[in-house]
Amino acid sequence: MKIRSLLLATALLAMSAAPSLAQSREDVAAPVLRANVNVSGDVVRIGDVVDNAGAAAQIAIYRAPDLGTTGSLPTAQVLSVLRAHQVIGVDTKDLKAISVTRLARTLDSKDIELQVARALERRNGLGDAANLSLTFDRDVQTLQLDASNTGNLQPTAVRYEPRSGRFDVSFEIANDASVPTKLRFTGNAIETVEAAVLARGVERNEVIKSSDVVIERRPKAEVGNDAAGRDNAVGMQARRQLRAGQALRVADLAKPDLVTRDQNVTLIYESSGLYLTIRGKALEGGTEGDVVSVLNLQSRRTVSGVVVGRGQVSVAISTPRPAPAADAPVTTGAAEPVVAPVSVAADLSVPGPRKAE
Repeated sequence: MKIRSLLLATALLAMSAAPSLAQSREDVAAPVLRANVNVSGDVVRIGDVVDNAGAAAQIAIYRAPDLGTTGSLPTAQVLSVLRAHQVIGVDTKDLKAISVTRLARTLDSKDIELQVARALERRNGLGDAANLSLTFDRDVQTLQLDASNTGNLQPTAVRYEPRSGRFDVSFEIANDASVPTKLRFTGNAIETVEAAVLARGVERNEVIKSSDVVIERRPKAEVGNDAAGRDNAVGMQARRQLRAGQALRVADLAKPDLVTRDQNVTLIYESSGLYLTIRGKALEGGTEGDVVSVLNLQSRRTVSGVVVGRGQVSVAISTPRPAPAADAPVTTGAAEPVVAPVSVAADLSVPGPRKAE
């Protein structure tokens, strides 16, 4: 009798517990396979590829792809690995494969070069970062860093030797770990400037045309502080013979000659109320403002004048003032103006039959 009562109680207890167990099973969501997976670490875990993985979520099942790359996993292979870890009943959503991407922070090579140049800016006589030409001992490649490296590229040690041009720059990048990521770059740095460079050879006294010049960046040590730009070079005259590929300096150039040796020129004599022109022959060349010697073809005398234009030389006229009279009479009333006579140099020609002697 007691045994019957015990069996009956057990049956009733089982019947009452069955609905509760069924309800508990319904509350647990089924694991679902993900089509696209992003991981930041070096391993892929069950919780990365399956939603609702439960206690198995932290189990590592694959090695992650390389930084910044994406790999593919066949669904059948993933299900086999999950079953080995007692993860069953996975909803695959009819996926044939899943993709796994390793997150990374990308440092472009151009950005790295720019950061090195900024670190060297104005160090030991160097100029602005934009004017620095860097040559690295090893080619700078685009870097893929772990996604946890979220800090800025901070220079921690910067060395530059002006004599050799060598640099050594170290950086640190803060990350989620206690030890920051360290980077180091070495090479040579040269300060450059924009300069007008000859596209062809130019002879002495030749005028430089626009087509003769190209703009290039050249080492500052090569051209010094007086590098000539295009605007400074075009239309100027070469002081000496210049070779093709040579960077022009301001000292290499001069204003073009407006008067050349043995050229027929116009001598201009100008004074108050007087303007005369005479033919002459230049004995030397010169640009605007230069003093040159000219042969007066009429008087056959050599005079000096200032170049004022193309083929034009101005000669100054001295106008002597008369000496004051010792016994000048004193007159009353309105004073009459005294006109001093104008004397013309012997080598001038004036209108009329008279000629300069």
